[in-house]
This record gives sequence, structure tokens and C-alpha cells, in this order.
Amino acid sequence: MKLFPAHSRTFPVISPGLIIIPAIMLFASCSAQIPRIDSVVPQIGRPGETITIHGNNFGAQRDESYVTIAGVSPTNSSYINWQNDHITMKTPELGDTGLIYVYVKGKKSNGALFSNQANLPKPPQGADFGIGPQIISITPQSAPVGSVITITGNNFGSSRDRSAVFFSWEGAPFLSAPPETRTAEFIEVSDTEFGYEFWSEREIRVRIPDGAVSGNMEVRTIRGESRPLFFDVSQRPGTKTFSEKRSYTINYSVNIKVDEASGANTLYLWLPLPVVSSAQRNIELLSRNTEPFVENFRGSNLYKMNNLASKSDVHINLSYKIDVYAIETTVRPQSIRPGTDSAVTVAYTRPDSLVPSDNPRVIARSNSIVAQERNPYLKAQRIYNWLINDCKFLTDEETGSPGSPVPPPETLGALETMRIDSYTAAILFCALGRAAGIPCIPVSGVLVNRNRQTYEHYWAEFWVENMGWIPVDPGLGARALPASFQRQAAAGEDSAAKYFFGNIDSHRIVFSRGQTNLTQMEQRGRVMGRTRSYSLQNLWEEAIGGLESYSSLWGDIIVTGIYAQ
Repeated sequence: MKLFPAHSRTFPVISPGLIIIPAIMLFASCSAQIPRIDSVVPQIGRPGETITIHGNNFGAQRDESYVTIAGVSPTNSSYINWQNDHITMKTPELGDTGLIYVYVKGKKSNGALFSNQANLPKPPQGADFGIGPQIISITPQSAPVGSVITITGNNFGSSRDRSAVFFSWEGAPFLSAPPETRTAEFIEVSDTEFGYEFWSEREIRVRIPDGAVSGNMEVRTIRGESRPLFFDVSQRPGTKTFSEKRSYTINYSVNIKVDEASGANTLYLWLPLPVVSSAQRNIELLSRNTEPFVENFRGSNLYKMNNLASKSDVHINLSYKIDVYAIETTVRPQSIRPGTDSAVTVAYTRPDSLVPSDNPRVIARSNSIVAQERNPYLKAQRIYNWLINDCKFLTDEETGSPGSPVPPPETLGALETMRIDSYTAAILFCALGRAAGIPCIPVSGVLVNRNRQTYEHYWAEFWVENMGWIPVDPGLGARALPASFQRQAAAGEDSAAKYFFGNIDSHRIVFSRGQTNLTQMEQRGRVMGRTRSYSLQNLWEEAIGGLESYSSLWGDIIVTGIYAQ
């Protein structure tokens, strides 16, 4: 438990002839153009009906080229006409809803969606027909993570309010679970990624969230859920896998003891909530002893207590269940496209009060580390390697424990002293990364050891175009943990330094991704923050009026149960 004082006190040689034929073959292969689908007419049909695929580079004759619909290749008799810019054919009798691809000389086109009308859900009947959201089309029908797509339809609502768009999400299956027991899972469009660009009764524009995979997409509103439509998440420069699921039950609290109060007064408390992300899901409130004044305000519950009396006590307790997954990524750096001026890039390359990426010392150090490298992924890797190889790591326990002779490293000072802890490493990674044009966010939460003990910890994530967020944990990469903290190695973790660039374990719970900026309730309020805590939020307490003296005891995160699958 950690005691924080009252606001009033502390705030062999080969013949040349043998080379000729392969060279000619290579030239021929390189000269073949990739087929491109522009549209399919109609997009919805029945098996045996005629459809036309419009596009280019299909070839003047079919020859060995072919089409697949939802993975099924039609018979030769199905093809009616094959031209360079269009193909007319009959759909397979056993066809299903899915993507159409054209294969020409070993090259595969982009995908275009075709829906089998026989397999579509029947529309609801009765008085309520037409009330729920209905998706008519998605444009484009295939795009990578981070792209903005347009959903057209009806009954979405004039404003978003509590409505949301969900994409398919997939975790690695458990070996003990039979396939028939698996259920479809979804991930919501993310506010952290500026996911919602426009919302109206008939049109929605959203950004494909990190963690989304090809599969059904749907709109959920207070009027109901739309019929799902298939969407293809494509063009990834690598893979991201969610595995090693661990379910945690946690409990945490804050105790307020009022020493002296006179007259009307108010005390506001912001209690951080576990973050919802692609790797931390299904967060369920188990219990709480007090209802919040505002539920989930920017990732915190806001509590308001009026007219507290002298010598009174206030206790707030929360309990949650959380599913956490490990993340493993495999990236092809050569496939990463340069950064764009997307909302994510613009927002997370800016300096802020926590990440001083515009400081001249930060810029100079970043330039010296990344040198002539232009690939954002390889830039991030150079910064990570500098932190774990060139800097001296101090554990948070060494620098943050009461009476410690070593003060916590200061972010900018660490550039000169090269002495850092997990907090400084996370902030420096983001500052150096942003200075190099890489979107980065610091992450905070707790690590959980074998005995359910928790340990406040900090790491970071950086954004890769068309891929999403990539985790990095310099602290664990450098094995900077106190000896008393018995951490369990993650699957595939042969080398901590190598593993924790691009991968993260599930032995942790996240409370903030990026800095959480909360707004003071009243200008005359006396505020208190907490640095180096499990949440990177700027406000924790605000006292107003005659609350002369009080003390606050913010409890550690207590893990009451773990279920590993």
C-alpha cells in the first residue's frame, strides 16, 4: 500500500550458356502485370446466375487463368467470356459468400466481395422491421489496418452516441478446445486510433482498428445490431498473433481520511479503469461499493463526495475480471510503406507534457541513433537497442522505494547520464521515436508474478502503417526487475532482449495507453496528481471548498485470481 499525503501538505563455375534461359524466364516473369478487380456486377446473387467481373490485366484469353469465389474454383464450363478488362461467368452451384480473386500467370488480384443470396439471413418480420441498423455497402471492400472505410446503409442514428462498429478479431485457438466450440469474436473501432471520422443516419466513416482480421463486420446501436457483412483486412506487412490467454480478477481501492473540514466542500476522485485494447478484452465489472458520479470518463471513473465531515472516512473499492493475451508479431520491414499524414501519425508524433520529443537534446540523440535509416520499423529497433545496450538500467524498486539513496532518473537528464528505469525508458523510447517521425505511445500498468504479486511497470507501443501497434518493453528486454519479483518467461522467449521488441507477454494488466488528460472540475479546486503510478493520468484528486486537510491511501492492484488457458 502506498500513502500519499494530504493536498495541503504535498502535492563450381557455370557455363555461360546455362545462364541464358533462366535470365529470359526471369524477364518474362517480371513483365507479367498483376490482375486488378474494379467491380463485380451484381454483388449479390444466387448460384448458377451470371456475374461480370470488371477490371484490367486479365489477359485477352483465359488459357490457364482462373477465378475463385469464396475459395471455390468454378468448372471450365462456367466461363462465358474472358477479356482483358472483364470476365463473364456463372457462379458455382455450391458457392458461398466470400471474396472473388482472379489468378493470371501465377499472379493474384485484389479481392472483391460477392454475397450468395441463398446464404444471407432473412430479414426480420413484424412491427419492428426496419428499425435496426442495416448495412448496404462497404467501400472499399478490402483495406489494411488503419485505413478509413465508408459504410452506407440505414438507421445508424443521427449521431454515434453509444453506437459502435465492430470488426472480426481472432485469438490463437486452445489445443484442448474443439473447433465447434469456438465463437466469433469482435473488436470495436478504437478511439485511441481516432477510429470514428463521421457518423450519420445513412453513412459511417471509420478507421480499421488494430487487431482486426478478415471476417464479418457489423454496426451496433441502441436500435439493435446490423446483419454482418464480410470485410477483407488486407495488405499487412507482417502478422500479429494473440495467444496465451490469461484471465485475471483484480481488486483495488482508495481510502480517504478527513482530518479537518469546515463548511461546504467537495472531493473528486478519478479511479483508473483497465484499458480495452486488441490484447486486453472482455473487461467485466464484478463489484463496487460506490456508484461513480461519471462512468468511464476518458478511461477513469469519476467519484464525487460532497460535504465531508472532520474525522470521517471514505472507502471506494472496485473489482474487475479481465482477459489478457500475449502479442507476437512477425514483420517484413521491406513491406512497410512510408508514414502518412493520418490522424494517428499526426497525433502520436507530437510532443506533449509527458513526451518531450521537440526538445533539442532529444532530437539530436534521435538523429544520432537512427542515422540514415528511413524505415520506421528499423528506426524503432535502433532506438530500442540503444536503450537496452547503451544505457544502465535501474529497477523501479531501486529508485522508487522510500529512503532510496538513488533518485528516480529524470527523462531529459537520462540522455546525459545514460541511467534509466522502466518509466524513463518508456518515455524516452516515445520521445526519441516521435522525434524520428514514428508514432509512439507510453503504456503503464502492472506486471503479475507467479504469486499474484503486482509490480508497477512501463513500456511502449509504436504504430506501423497497415499493421497497427507494435509493443516494446525495454525494461524487461534488459531484465531490469527486482530479484524478489519472480517473473514467468513467455512462450518463445529465448532471449529477453530480442523477444521484447515486437512481442509482449500476458503477465500484465494495462491501465493506460498514452497519457490520459483529464479536466479539472472547478478552477478553484486544489488538485493532486501521482507520478510513476499504474496509470499515466494527470489528475487523481481535486478538493474544493472547506476541505482543509485530508490524507489519501491508494491501494496497490491486488490480483485475487488467475485462470490461464
